[in-house]
Amino acid sequence: MKTTKLILSIISMILFVIIALQSCAAGVSNTLQENGELGGSAGIMLGICMIIAAIIGLVTRKGGKGGAFTAGGFYLAGAVIGYMNAGSYADLKIWATVSLAFGIFFIAGTIIAARKNG
Repeated sequence: MKTTKLILSIISMILFVIIALQSCAAGVSNTLQENGELGGSAGIMLGICMIIAAIIGLVTRKGGKGGAFTAGGFYLAGAVIGYMNAGSYADLKIWATVSLAFGIFFIAGTIIAARKNG
């Protein structure tokens, strides 16, 4: 479980860079088109939630439940932001799904590990 949390945290840090670059481009596109969509800003917020969750998950991967639940909460919050504001930025739905999967893994994995240990 510790190794998986480490891997997911590293993947999240890499995805943050990709999401941030795509979101900046989507934000510029939305501004130039004057369509009033918030996909670019929502992508930045999703990326920030993912990097925060990745750092928390990385630091607390050997610890108790609190860190994993906090990281999972940030992943889930980012997913909600992404799904609600995707608009024409279709890739944001993909990143929100990835964030949702990571959040579910962190929370469900911690609950399952706690049940096995006692």
